Amino acid sequence: MKHYLQFKDLRAEEYAYLFERTRTIKTRFKNYERYQPLVDRTLAMIFEKASTRTRVSFEAGMYQMGGSVVHLTTGDSHMGRAEPIEDSARVISRMVDLVMIRTYEQSKLATFAANSRVPVINGLTNEFHPCQILADIYTFIEQRGDIAGKVVAWVGDGNNMANTWLQAADILGFTLHISTPRGYEVDPLLGGVNNPACVKTFKSPFAACEGAHLVTTDVWTSMGYEAENEARQKAFADWCVDTQMMSLARPDALFMHCLPAHRGEEVAAEVIDGPQSVVWEEAENRLHVQKALMEYLLLGRIG
Repeated sequence: MKHYLQFKDLRAEEYAYLFERTRTIKTRFKNYERYQPLVDRTLAMIFEKASTRTRVSFEAGMYQMGGSVVHLTTGDSHMGRAEPIEDSARVISRMVDLVMIRTYEQSKLATFAANSRVPVINGLTNEFHPCQILADIYTFIEQRGDIAGKVVAWVGDGNNMANTWLQAADILGFTLHISTPRGYEVDPLLGGVNNPACVKTFKSPFAACEGAHLVTTDVWTSMGYEAENEARQKAFADWCVDTQMMSLARPDALFMHCLPAHRGEEVAAEVIDGPQSVVWEEAENRLHVQKALMEYLLLGRIG
């Protein structure tokens, strides 16, 4: 049994398999071909953080694969209230086949997984967001080919997305350029990379974008950090991805954002709505990569 709690939980060859399965599953979906390998399987989705893309992509994906879904929040369950996480995990995992959790602390997710009899997927924590990076990398492959040897520029907060990009660079063999304001740096120890050469840090976001094949960012204030919003607005003022920044990347560079986006803050409207942006393809691909992931965790390799 495998869990998917952070990007480094899978090996490079497993990602190659997942991306190939994603291509096949997406092609079937686009051709209106029924494919339901998860009939009679049930996914429990547990949300402590609000969600749009995570809920829709997992729920629609499980139904499309022939399974069913149970949706739980802390308001309509004992998770996060009187019942210990360990007990919730023991009970829920006896009733379903797969669990996706979107919560705050990674430690809470890890505790649940340690007591679960079924695979657990990280739908987002403060520390990591592996399903989003899975979709982002598949989108790059779909648009530009293999990401190995390429340069990805991360501009903005050293948050869960940046931490996950760091792990992905280490595993998949690309270089990550990171530029964050002082005080918002990525913690390399959290990513736990084996090859420090896969990441380069820059004080200037413009320097980080030079020669990049992909430029990506996120909101300046993630969920759970709203009290810091005013301070972050000031600190991040020079980290808005605009056309000048994109002009320093390669001419065929892509722009990505995990959404929701705040135009005029972390990204200029002319960038996110411009010809280099693939944010809508990126958002859709959450559906397809997660279907491949659920299939893999429940059924192993197909064929």
